[in-house]
Amino acid sequence: MIHLLDLISPYKEKKSIPEKVIRNLEGFLQCYEKVALDNNQDLNEVAKMFSTLLMLMEKHFVAPFQFEPYHKAIRSPLDYYQLGISFIKPLINLEKSTLTGIKNLREIDEKVKNGENVVLFANHQIEGDPQVFSILLQDNYPNLAEDKIFVAGERVLTDPLAAPFSMGCNLLCIFSKKYIDNPPEKQHQKTAHNKKTMQLMSELLKEGGHCIYVAPSGGRDRPGKNGKVELAEFDPQSIEMFHLMAKRSKTPTHFYPLSLATYSILPPPETRQIELGEQRITHGGAVHLHFGNEIDMENIPDSANLDKHGKRKMKAKYIFNLVNKAYKNFTVDY
Repeated sequence: MIHLLDLISPYKEKKSIPEKVIRNLEGFLQCYEKVALDNNQDLNEVAKMFSTLLMLMEKHFVAPFQFEPYHKAIRSPLDYYQLGISFIKPLINLEKSTLTGIKNLREIDEKVKNGENVVLFANHQIEGDPQVFSILLQDNYPNLAEDKIFVAGERVLTDPLAAPFSMGCNLLCIFSKKYIDNPPEKQHQKTAHNKKTMQLMSELLKEGGHCIYVAPSGGRDRPGKNGKVELAEFDPQSIEMFHLMAKRSKTPTHFYPLSLATYSILPPPETRQIELGEQRITHGGAVHLHFGNEIDMENIPDSANLDKHGKRKMKAKYIFNLVNKAYKNFTVDY
């Protein structure tokens, strides 16, 4: 039987992928192979996918792909979208996975088809969240599965393992406030890039017919002091920016909460790290998505008598609580 570890040998000999990355890959491939076999996956097909991925990683270290502020999924000659699906799907226990809030999902699909916009305020757990979204929606909502736009941070654009999968997504690429001044000499360049992204986002909202996923936390969920995964708090400024841009676009734009549980598929490091090339593991397991009721952004409970800043904070807290409440209803094994 083929073993995924065998695929790394040529790259170790050529030293075309850095030693640290190779070490991380060795551990990851071992646990990936175990999960894939537990899920009755064809290891030969998995090996084909990893062979392609390793070639792309090697290429990354010679000439990294440069993402435009608005990146459209590359579907040919190599279908990067399908590559990402092929990478994540063997790790998912589909029988135990759930997709709920179907009434709201139908509403979202109809609104987008009718030329209106939908913004999903969601939590974020793994680099593969876009692929999980597609896998659970692709059978009944193929347009949303393939055409949705994700607001993406720097890490999924520059990390050698994540970048090929990002190339298969529609992305609005933005530098997070957490990393915009690292390194300091690139702060001006990153700020200019973000401004361009905002301009393009405004144009997309005016155009209409788009579903945009944004994680207002600006990062992934991680375990709290009790060891359980806790949702990262939402940033009021991020939410308000989307609300204001939507109003200025003059195109009907609707806001929905999206809760997701994907952590066990590809857990992030326990603490945030600036250096790229994080160590990865996978436990595999079920994934869960819940689409909540549409949010009335103009009438947030308990905010009528607050000042501008208080209203923004209350709005972020209210939307976070909607996402967190649905998240707590998921049956998760971590």
